[in-house]
Amino acid sequence: MTKPIVIIGAGQAGLQTAEALRAEGWDGGILLLGEEPHAPYHRPPLSKAYMLGEYSEAQLTIRGAEALAKKSIELRTGTRVAAIDRAAGEVVLAGGERIAYHGLVLATGSRARPLPFEGGTLPGVFALRTLDDCRAISAALEKAEGVAVIGGGFIGLEFAAVARKKGKPVVVFEAADRLMARVVAPLISDFYAGLHRRNGVELYLDAHVSGIAGRDGHAFAVRSGTGVDFVADLIIAGIGIIPNVELAKEAGLECEGGIVVDPCGRTADPRIVAAGDCTATRLADGRLRRLESVQNAVEQGKAAAAALMGREKPFLAPPWFWSDQYDVKLQMVGLSAGHDRVVVRGSVDDGKFTAFYFREGRLIGMDSANRAQDHMAGRKLIERGLTPTPEQAADESFALNALLA
Repeated sequence: MTKPIVIIGAGQAGLQTAEALRAEGWDGGILLLGEEPHAPYHRPPLSKAYMLGEYSEAQLTIRGAEALAKKSIELRTGTRVAAIDRAAGEVVLAGGERIAYHGLVLATGSRARPLPFEGGTLPGVFALRTLDDCRAISAALEKAEGVAVIGGGFIGLEFAAVARKKGKPVVVFEAADRLMARVVAPLISDFYAGLHRRNGVELYLDAHVSGIAGRDGHAFAVRSGTGVDFVADLIIAGIGIIPNVELAKEAGLECEGGIVVDPCGRTADPRIVAAGDCTATRLADGRLRRLESVQNAVEQGKAAAAALMGREKPFLAPPWFWSDQYDVKLQMVGLSAGHDRVVVRGSVDDGKFTAFYFREGRLIGMDSANRAQDHMAGRKLIERGLTPTPEQAADESFALNALLA
């Protein structure tokens, strides 16, 4: 009997790989192992629509066990893998059970980076990563008297917007000199700083948090480096994530900021592939690129499934992301890092604009705020290597799609 393909991780990447294996023609067993007690679910709504009550838990589910069973995909939730025995071709579960595999998929995801100072584990301090996290945060938010967010990245700012919509006082602390500095250009950082301040968020940049003070065993205030305490009984830790590479590293696979894979999701072991937040892709020029997005999980999952079937379907498309904060939908394509010129179409003041990023005359990225048509055109332009002139980019009367004809 053919051994199954075992997938460690039942998130977006693991699920996509399982379904892509069926699409690629794998007719053997597929075993999807998830450490959480839930069937695969959508994560992006957790910090936005779900918190606002606009998205039910039923709507979060991508595929339930019954739907997966119809595709002959076995789902085992609440299952932790303790080790990978590459020599034997087996995974070892926490209870000692050993499962032999024909191929192995590592879709182990990531976890929230813990706060590195005193009080970071007090009750009232939360990470926002899983459905269970969000259940606890939602309950705490209803009775919270003050909310603090440590970290001015997407997740923290999305939650800050939710908390303000619910009428809670919110303060955000960001260690860098601008918001979302790792992923967006200064223009976008400045726009979002203004947006949050206009909506009543108390925002501190270049902020040093020295600890969290407790009262009666519960978080009570955020202590700043200046000695000032900001009262908050609900605190969100949003200082980034840590890829879950421990299983891979202990099994002797290369890990450097993630499980190192090629554009097809292959590790150095021909029977093992990886996909999603846990990976770092080695590009043709030797650089490593790690992406945290639904697109990456989906496309890497497809590439990894094809690789296990002996086919080449590398994920090379330009990355895209999105974020919903207040009434602004930000849609990003490409990477703005390293640009030497930025051109704006539309009105930043009105919150409806697109920033075009050029390097040496070539379009490398676009950030669109409430301009979905620009974003969709931009995805096609960058994927095809097409570049409007800066004058065309700035001219709203020029149709970007004309370059695609």
